[in-house]
Amino acid sequence: MKNSIIIRFGKRVRQERTKRDLSQEQLAELANVHRTYVGMVERGEKNITLFNIERIAKALKISVSELLS
Repeated sequence: MKNSIIIRFGKRVRQERTKRDLSQEQLAELANVHRTYVGMVERGEKNITLFNIERIAKALKISVSELLS
C-alpha cells in the first residue's frame, strides 16, 4: 500500500505545477531532475528526498513549507 503522505505530496506538486502552467518536463528542467522523476513524484511512486523537495520548491518559486502544506 502506498504511503498517503507521498500521494498527498505528489498531488500538491502537480497542483502547484499546473497552477504555473508548467509541463512536467519544464519543471524537471527548472529543478534539475529527470522528467520521468517528476511524474513518479506526482503519482506517489517515489519517496522523495528533502534535497529534491527543496529543488522542486525552488523551481516552483515557493518555500518548502508552502509545498508541504
